[in-house]
Amino acid sequence: MTLGATADRNDEILVARGVSKAFAGVHALENVDFGVRAGEVHALLGENGAGKSTLVKVIAGVLRPDSGAVFFRDEPFAPRDPDASSRAGVGVVFQELPLVPDLTVMENIFFNREPLTRLGTVSRRGLRVASEQLFDRLGLKGIRPDQLVRDLSVAARQFVAIAKVLADDPAIVVLDEATSALGPSEVSWLLERARQLADEGKGIVFISHRLAEVQEVSDRITVLRNGTSVGTWPLAETTSDGLVSAMLGRKLEQLYPPRKAEPGPTVSVSVRGLVSGSRLRGVDLDLHEGEILGICGLEGQGQLELFLALYGIARSHGTITVGGVVRHIHSPRDAIRAGIGLALVPEDRKNEGILPSLSVRENLSLPSLGRLDHFGLIRREAEQEFVSPVIRDLQIGRQDPEQVVGGLSGGNQQKVVVGKFLLTGAKVLLLYDLTRGVDVGTKAEIFRMIEELAADGYSFLFYSSDLAELVNVPHRVAVMFDGRVVRQFAKGEGTQEELVAAMVGGTDSASGAASAGGTRPLVSEVDVEVAP
Repeated sequence: MTLGATADRNDEILVARGVSKAFAGVHALENVDFGVRAGEVHALLGENGAGKSTLVKVIAGVLRPDSGAVFFRDEPFAPRDPDASSRAGVGVVFQELPLVPDLTVMENIFFNREPLTRLGTVSRRGLRVASEQLFDRLGLKGIRPDQLVRDLSVAARQFVAIAKVLADDPAIVVLDEATSALGPSEVSWLLERARQLADEGKGIVFISHRLAEVQEVSDRITVLRNGTSVGTWPLAETTSDGLVSAMLGRKLEQLYPPRKAEPGPTVSVSVRGLVSGSRLRGVDLDLHEGEILGICGLEGQGQLELFLALYGIARSHGTITVGGVVRHIHSPRDAIRAGIGLALVPEDRKNEGILPSLSVRENLSLPSLGRLDHFGLIRREAEQEFVSPVIRDLQIGRQDPEQVVGGLSGGNQQKVVVGKFLLTGAKVLLLYDLTRGVDVGTKAEIFRMIEELAADGYSFLFYSSDLAELVNVPHRVAVMFDGRVVRQFAKGEGTQEELVAAMVGGTDSASGAASAGGTRPLVSEVDVEVAP
């Protein structure tokens, strides 16, 4: 892979030429060239802050470039807003989903273009029929058109956003981190759908931090770094190491850190016969001191319910023993107060894990205000002294306690979520898809942080939708199927194929090979798990 090599752009139908955009004097994009052809999947890679989302917003009409221009089918393309972009034939699935929670699925999909009756009123029947036909065409099952979006899972909302864009049958489809909230089977569906759309002659722009997805679906790859274009290459001319080096501007020494210590014999948390609703049907599990225990499963097999039950958000029955003492955990407060505390890093970080308008200091201290309260007042100096060690040790952002959390990268926001629970004294952390939506460099930092904390005696329940992480990060992996733990793998025992085989309820590792990599059968339908 030769840096600077650029593929021929003569047949590109959407082209950005010399695009620059600055905010407060800081360049988010500087003289960037990018283009996509009809009939290809063109991946756009880069770290958080490299300029990918800014370029997408310029293409979609959310932002105006300071210089340069975008052309669509050889004509200047400067839509006023994403609706105008979509009407012109360029549809964008944004990383931050533009859905209205209090409207139904069908109202969101056909917002501002609803079918009308002869009297000029909105046809509810027409909305439902059009939505059902769209879902049938896309192979989406499990989402009802009349459901409120606020009642859907994060993954189901992602599918609604994708359906909303594809309803217009655009010539160009931009998927900005569209797989980040999806489980393995759902990711397979989306990658197949992207490939199918390209085969139909559409141009697909695919943005993901997961290199395996990019290498599986893409025809060409463009890398951005610090707002500039590093180069564009055909997939066949790239390697994983070369792409990582292009993104970072240096060689990544090691994505997965070496093991610092092995778990001790002491059991931190023991779960027996844990049941919650209809999804968790009797889980038995032990988590040891200093252990990273991976949890995996297809969407809806009980892994999220396990985390919610342990944190006291979901009602549960069974026995939870923490530090050798049986605990009755009925609320997050119970979890935090239970000897060795329990902490949840949520799936929907921005809505459930942080307060984006508040500072790093305020977010970190929030669960521990009772320890800082002095006659009903919180002294800022004491609060800053309290949070400073975690900011330093986790290397959060600029290490400025007053930095607004909403302005941090995804990886640094994840560090804030972890850090605030470390300050409560929690020694057991529940990490649910902690690296979702963060770049490869930040992932390496997070993995090092987890490994160092585990070596210091912290214990982790670690769920990830990325099978490569589950193979390389945990000491053990427990596979969930139909609400139970059906198989466990020690470090080095479970390949991605074997994990997939166990996830689908099988025992033959070969049965999962097609779903974990290489050639897969077409995933024509996906049954979406809709419950949040």
